[in-house]
Amino acid sequence: MLNKQKGFSLWLAVSMGSIAGIAVVLLAVWLSPIKSFTIGPQIEPSIEYGRRLIRETAALMGPGHEDPEMRFSGTYMDCASCHLDAGARPGTLSLLQATSRYPRFSGRDGNERDLRDRVNGCMTRSMNGTELSRDSTEMRSIVMYINNLNAQYAVMGQSKREPNEPPAFVEPDRGADISAGQIVYQQRCEVCHGSDGQGLAAATAKSEGYLFPPLWGFDSFNNGAGMTRILTAARFIKARMPLGQEDLTDDEAYDVAAFVNSHERSQRANLELDYPDLTKKRIDSPYPPYADDFPIEQHRLGPFKPIREYYENLSKL
Repeated sequence: MLNKQKGFSLWLAVSMGSIAGIAVVLLAVWLSPIKSFTIGPQIEPSIEYGRRLIRETAALMGPGHEDPEMRFSGTYMDCASCHLDAGARPGTLSLLQATSRYPRFSGRDGNERDLRDRVNGCMTRSMNGTELSRDSTEMRSIVMYINNLNAQYAVMGQSKREPNEPPAFVEPDRGADISAGQIVYQQRCEVCHGSDGQGLAAATAKSEGYLFPPLWGFDSFNNGAGMTRILTAARFIKARMPLGQEDLTDDEAYDVAAFVNSHERSQRANLELDYPDLTKKRIDSPYPPYADDFPIEQHRLGPFKPIREYYENLSKL
């Protein structure tokens, strides 16, 4: 029955798309996780469990889990919705080198954070959920998996390390155009993520997650997530989207990022406590307060060059 449901969901997506859309859907099926539900109550921390938690987040830690104490994620997305191939693909949002980047100072938190802190940042922002206990089986497994990816990266040949991505996003010297972004979305994104931005479910059971995740609304990332920053979103979009045909221009990625982030989504509490030192706040952070007098819409949409120059000059004083 599950396979029939998945097939019906795919048939709906294909019937509304173009030939290019068909290719994308088939690629997504190839990349999507093979679901199984054999996790027992006494499971031990392991690399494989960590991999599954990244790929099957909705099923194993989602809001519909039969055990309320396992409902850590606040959405039915999977971590692999952004960390493609469960983070094993080189390039943007890869987890291959994550271990080597921590601990490090976090301007958002105002102090040094380790890998466990970073995982919980994703859980509470990108997944709109709650923190995992630092010593939980789930946290230990995720960290084991990420550490294992780092070990794999260390022995990979240089050709295997090279990302298969277009040239990196270059920020346009202008404010983003939401209306232009809507046109890009309708032409290039809607076939997968839907006209309403709510994505394409993998099956009728929400615990199966999404073939293509929602980009706004209450089952997407909340307003404290990194993807709500237009420059962060545009870098990801330019590198990874549309799936299987990554050919958007810098302007298109910039504008469509603005369009996506112009929609309503879940609101994270206490965002005013982020960045204790406001001079370290990201220039495209879409929520106040700021250490400058630029309007909030300029922080959200640009142009960012004047803001960047302001802080560069401030640091010289």
